[in-house]
Amino acid sequence: VSISPAGEVQAYQIRAPSSLPAGVVMATPTGITSPQQLAEESARKRELRLMKNRVAARECRKKKKEYVKCLENRVAVLEQQNKALIEELKQLKDLYCHKNE
Repeated sequence: VSISPAGEVQAYQIRAPSSLPAGVVMATPTGITSPQQLAEESARKRELRLMKNRVAARECRKKKKEYVKCLENRVAVLEQQNKALIEELKQLKDLYCHKNE
């Protein structure tokens, strides 16, 4: 039994739902025991979970997009460096070949 901030006395019923391990019980307020209220609470929790999941999925896609963009930029920079090094190598080979002649 507990007293709410509004001064109401709440009684708790001890039950052992099938989802808990044997010997473990869970206290629930006795006012939320009708099947309709349990179904509404379950639906509300499901909607909340789905909404949080959507937000998390959106953030994940956003981060992945940023990561891929960063990788693409890195590839472009490395390709440019590679071209510059290939050109430098070509010039040095030409210079070396002309010195040996």
